[in-house]
Amino acid sequence: MIFTKYSNTLRWVIIAASLIIVSLILWKTYEFFQHFKEEERTKMENWSFAQTEFINSEDDATNLDLTLKIMSSNETTPMLVINEDGSLSSFKNLDETKIQDSLYVQKLIAKFAEENRPIPVKLGNTIASTIYYGNSPLLNKLKYYPLALLLIVFLFGAVIFFFYRSNKNATQNKLWSGMAKETAHQIGTPLSSLIGWTEILKSENVNPSYISEIEKDIDRLQTITERFSKIGSIPTLELADIKKETLESFDYLKARASKLIDFEIIMPKGSILVNLNTQLYSWTIENLVKNAIDAMKGRGKLIIEIDQIDSIVKVNVTDTGKGIAKKDFNKIFEPGYTTKKRGWGLGLSLTKRIIEDFHDGKIKVLRSEKDKGTTIQITLKRA
Repeated sequence: MIFTKYSNTLRWVIIAASLIIVSLILWKTYEFFQHFKEEERTKMENWSFAQTEFINSEDDATNLDLTLKIMSSNETTPMLVINEDGSLSSFKNLDETKIQDSLYVQKLIAKFAEENRPIPVKLGNTIASTIYYGNSPLLNKLKYYPLALLLIVFLFGAVIFFFYRSNKNATQNKLWSGMAKETAHQIGTPLSSLIGWTEILKSENVNPSYISEIEKDIDRLQTITERFSKIGSIPTLELADIKKETLESFDYLKARASKLIDFEIIMPKGSILVNLNTQLYSWTIENLVKNAIDAMKGRGKLIIEIDQIDSIVKVNVTDTGKGIAKKDFNKIFEPGYTTKKRGWGLGLSLTKRIIEDFHDGKIKVLRSEKDKGTTIQITLKRA
């Protein structure tokens, strides 16, 4: 209980601590990079000094061995020695075949000058040549290390996010299943009692029209019970004509809706067979139509259109209601999202679960325009 109470705070503490650690690692990497760069410059300045000594050693061979040792110590840093007249004096750690190309040499000079400040080789007060040097392979690798680290952190964060999201979805699904089964169970008990009482009323010479209406409501309750029972587990799919199932739901809703709603259904000729759970599919159509009627505030035009393209069946439900903002196209299918003052935000999330999880289809807002209406599209595979 205590963990649950402070879990959100703990999560933010962990995120903040992770950001601080990553920032420290990046900062220390940057410091190390700069320190290593300074060491390379010191090495190149020593090389410059050795070059000067080597030129002067033509008349004095006393320190020649030490000078040559310093000059040969550079085995990693690419460098060019350019004479005062612009000609190439010498080079190290570069491709010998490419260095013959003067254009390639000019590009290297520009690149090295951008990476590191050139070092002049002086003879007295005269500049005899200039050393241009680039970053060593190790320094180049170290330069991209922070990017690699950030990529690793990003991937690690993405894994945690998707794990958390999938775990949350799994928990929600278990909750949905449990609530649905419990609802079906709770409705089933008084429903059985109502069926018994109906039989008693029949023997009491009650007006048959009354009993007929009661039986219709009982049938409706049985349908609702079966829907909740199926949504709480994996339902079985059977071959069915989607036109027939849509038309039945359409007729049922049309008979009970406001007369100010102009209903229209458009369907192609011939049957269209789809693997359906008919009760859950009718629930889907019912939810979409009810949402459309609410969006039109009981007045407007509602069109259900069925179309088939090759192996795909599309069912469009179009209304002339208030429309949906584009930023909410995906949000409306999330549990709890509603624009109604007393809404629970469950209808469209249940619809999405029925179509995508149980029927392996897709549902989306095809188009919507403010104060002109919305079209929600269901896509299913033909059998």
